[in-house]
Amino acid sequence: MVTLQKKQVKIISVLIALVFVGSVVALALTQSGSGIASAASSNVGVVDYRQIAQQSSQLQDIQSQMQKEVQDAQKEFEEKSANMSDQEKNDYYQQTQQRLAQKNQELMEPFQKSIENSVKSVAEAKGLSVVLEKSSVVYGGQDITQDVINKLSK
Repeated sequence: MVTLQKKQVKIISVLIALVFVGSVVALALTQSGSGIASAASSNVGVVDYRQIAQQSSQLQDIQSQMQKEVQDAQKEFEEKSANMSDQEKNDYYQQTQQRLAQKNQELMEPFQKSIENSVKSVAEAKGLSVVLEKSSVVYGGQDITQDVINKLSK
């Protein structure tokens, strides 16, 4: 059997440690190298929904329709609740609020779908695999907001 001196054991231990550290560094470099390459040609898009809403004539139409619905509901409530007790007024008010919320959802759903479809279409055309809300992104990503606005206005 081979007996090793303390000096030889230390040398072998240092060599093993160097090989281990070297392999960890090599693995880290190969992993970060692919991450750097993918970051340079980012396939992540960002979109600002607030800006889309501000520039959308369709949303303005929906808002004016909802204002008319609210005014009509308010007139109807005032007329029908004149002879009601407080409890009946409260119940009728809750029903009116639910009806208005449902109407708002009916009007907004097609608009939201058209935005989603436009985002998807622009993202596919630009080769983006992920699109995030711009306000939640700190750094990076390709801004496609204007492309989506242009697509919606067609």
